[in-house]
Amino acid sequence: MSGETPQAHPAPGSLQITVNNEAHVVPAGINIRALLAHLGIRPDRVAIERNLEILARDRWEATQVAANDRYEIVHFVGGG
Repeated sequence: MSGETPQAHPAPGSLQITVNNEAHVVPAGINIRALLAHLGIRPDRVAIERNLEILARDRWEATQVAANDRYEIVHFVGGG
């Protein structure tokens, strides 16, 4: 056994993913920009790692979210 807890299957038309170590169920067929909107994250000050690889901003529209993807989303905060 791997020690992981079995997870329920998402409803038809949705996918289970992990974002910053938290499980999320999201609509199937969305891209990264739509994922950010779904999560309520403004895209202007974030960096995204998908499955241990940095995802360039110019690839967000073309990159589809897939079942079991793992994302780390880092917010940049300005200050002075």
